[in-house]
Amino acid sequence: MAMRQLRVYSEPEIEQADFTLAAEPAAATVRVTLGDVLPLLADAVASNRTWLGDFADDEITISSDLHDVLQAYRHFRRPGA
Repeated sequence: MAMRQLRVYSEPEIEQADFTLAAEPAAATVRVTLGDVLPLLADAVASNRTWLGDFADDEITISSDLHDVLQAYRHFRRPGA
C-alpha cells in the first residue's frame, strides 16, 4: 500500500500595499415606506416576538416632521395627561 503524503497549504503572502481595509464596512440599507413596515412591527409587538429585542439598539432615520409628531404623541399619551 502506498503511503499518502499530506501537504500543508499556506496562503501566499500579501503585502499590505496591495490592498486597503475600510475603517468600517458600509452597512447594507434598504429604503422602505413606513406604511410597509408599521403593520409588520405592530404585529410583532402584539405577538411579543423575541427577535424584536435583537434590533432594540439599532438606530433608524426618520423625518423631522415624524419626530415632532411622535414627541407630541408621547407627551399627550402619558397617564394623567
